[in-house]
Amino acid sequence: MRILRLMLLNKTVRIFCLCLVLSCFLGISQVTFAVDNPTSSSIGLGGTISAPAPTQAATITSPANGASFSSLPIKVIGWCPSGLEIQLFKNNVFGGSTMCVNNTYSITADLFSDQNQLMVVDYDALNQAGPNSNIVTVTFNDNASNSGVASRVSLTSNYSKRGANPDQVLTWPIIASGGTTPYAISVDWGDGDSSDLYTELTAGQFNIEHTYDKAGTYNVLVKAEDKVGTVSYLQLVAVSNGEVSQTSASSTNSTVKVQTTTSFPWELVLFATFAAAVSFWLGIRTKHRNVKKRLEQGLPPLGS
Repeated sequence: MRILRLMLLNKTVRIFCLCLVLSCFLGISQVTFAVDNPTSSSIGLGGTISAPAPTQAATITSPANGASFSSLPIKVIGWCPSGLEIQLFKNNVFGGSTMCVNNTYSITADLFSDQNQLMVVDYDALNQAGPNSNIVTVTFNDNASNSGVASRVSLTSNYSKRGANPDQVLTWPIIASGGTTPYAISVDWGDGDSSDLYTELTAGQFNIEHTYDKAGTYNVLVKAEDKVGTVSYLQLVAVSNGEVSQTSASSTNSTVKVQTTTSFPWELVLFATFAAAVSFWLGIRTKHRNVKKRLEQGLPPLGS
């Protein structure tokens, strides 16, 4: 009889331990995810979150189709789904970016000489593109070209959006081409500080740098002027990481960082442990009754 009780006890203990392990696993699995905040003490976890691409297309409401311009820059304005990044393309060349706020956007941009086909595309934090906007065709009457200048200075970048922590240097590669060197470069970082000034002696890639004091999302405006006075503008999105900032996602990186919270659901674990203990006690009681009944009937205690 003693051996029988030990067998019953060992089996029930195994069931109890299994229930306890499962309850702990369920408790740990209740970890939540949030936008990465490098200033937080929470544990960082890198990964890619699957999500559908944007389904609504942004629109261009200004300038009007067929408009003509003789000076730069211009403003490209329109409707957009809030919270998405808006990228401008002119003749299929990247021409600037901004964030959509309250279903509106505004991008300061320049134009190529003669005809320009303008289009905007909205992008989510995973760099997934939404549908193309309507195409607006405008014309730039370039007085510099009429004066015999071979080409205008032009600005672009491989990154529409970049980020860094507050008090850390944000480095941004910019590409200048065309026009007549040297170039005078000014950069308004959108945080109220004085514009940075650079002189670039040759065409090609150069870096601009800035340190933000506070978390936030900023419109950066880069202006280049060449030796003969032609100008180019490029608006970009800078993110200083923090509690309310959006996840940084450059035009070449679709990886989103997430973090796990440090809270642990102890209430769930305690409840599961209590439930397992009750099941343990009921199991032993039931087994004892069944064994006693079988012995009274002259049957083997654990069945044949």
